[in-house]
Amino acid sequence: MEKIYSKIQPDTLLHIVYRLSEIKGRTNIAPENEFLQLASLSMNKGQTFKAHKHITLEKTTDIAQESWLVIKGSVKCIFYDLDDSLIAEPILYPGDCSMTFRGGHNYLIMEDDTIVYEYKTGPYMGIEMDKVFLENQ
Repeated sequence: MEKIYSKIQPDTLLHIVYRLSEIKGRTNIAPENEFLQLASLSMNKGQTFKAHKHITLEKTTDIAQESWLVIKGSVKCIFYDLDDSLIAEPILYPGDCSMTFRGGHNYLIMEDDTIVYEYKTGPYMGIEMDKVFLENQ
């Protein structure tokens, strides 16, 4: 797991890149204090869990967080620090994922017919309330 921290605020986690090849058993990928949560699970036939439902809780976050999971093809992540400076450019392949908790990001699709799942905190209230575009990027 590659954790990308801010150079401006070194204790601030900005992005995570997690590779398909790293999946073994259960791994909690996102830190517990982040609003967007993600775990990887490697399981065998017949495994199950106790049936459950989740408790309704009031939860809030001050920023939208996002994750991309590559299904097919490849994607170059372009990650930015808190001051909008370029901080990393990892490439994701099938089964790899990225998480952005804060800081800017962009993605460059590297192959035709690339397929990704994008996960994002909601509710979505329109582009005006969701993002600001980085200048000169």
